[in-house]
Amino acid sequence: MDATVLADALTRLKRAHGQLGGVISMVENGEDCEKVLTQLAAVSKALDRAGFKIISTGLEQCNSARERGEEPPISRERLEKLFLSLS
Repeated sequence: MDATVLADALTRLKRAHGQLGGVISMVENGEDCEKVLTQLAAVSKALDRAGFKIISTGLEQCNSARERGEEPPISRERLEKLFLSLS
């Protein structure tokens, strides 16, 4: 997949990367459990959203390929399986 098409997902992943670094620091510094878990939940949500954005982009690319009469880069069944792996 083209990184320019996935710019939004890439931004989300970079944000999650930074958040995860913060969570690691919090654990290393013995921060309060509730604060750590709140931040960890935010990282998890950011990763989920990035994954769903990637799946959505894949579906769009596959549909566009079909409309042009081309073979999609990945089957609809495989995309569905990948989507379900995120849930």
